[in-house]
Amino acid sequence: MSLLYTLIIGGLAGWIASSLMKGRGMGILMNIILGIIGAFVGTFLFKVLQVDGGVLGIRSGSILMDIVSSTFGAIVVLFIAKVLAK
Repeated sequence: MSLLYTLIIGGLAGWIASSLMKGRGMGILMNIILGIIGAFVGTFLFKVLQVDGGVLGIRSGSILMDIVSSTFGAIVVLFIAKVLAK
């Protein structure tokens, strides 16, 4: 169940991030990979910046918080990838 949860949240976060960054579509596989990497990056950055669910008005540990942190991390990863690609 944990792997399936990670794939679903990762895919959703990657899709949201690519939509917000207005890049061309990367496909579902790249969205999932980007979202999973983004989940690690987002979780790390939220801990470093001491951002928790209470600050955002979202209950910590909820699905919504997982999506928010994963999407934030995926946006950071996508931005870095675009900068390095130039």
